[in-house]
Amino acid sequence: MLGDNIENETDSCCCHLKSTPRTEKELKQLKNRLNRIVGQLNGIGRMLDENRYCGDILTQVAAVESALQSFGYMILQEHMETCVVEEIQKGNTAVVEEAVELVKKLK
Repeated sequence: MLGDNIENETDSCCCHLKSTPRTEKELKQLKNRLNRIVGQLNGIGRMLDENRYCGDILTQVAAVESALQSFGYMILQEHMETCVVEEIQKGNTAVVEEAVELVKKLK
């Protein structure tokens, strides 16, 4: 019975088991943005090592959160424009529920 639920969930969404094709340019832009976020996180680690002022660290934490949220919204937009549209065109409206859940996770 549990296996049946998993199978149905997998059938309702397009992207759990497939990849999203991205151009080299798109992939490079996403990776560059992600690398900047990693750099910011590493900077926070250095700030801790240097016993920097709490307010300065919190400012950097806020910047990382904002950058990561922006990155997530970029991926969400791509998902909506590709996977979700494709599945709706195929008649699979269950993908809308999955998209709503993804939006909730990004808030």
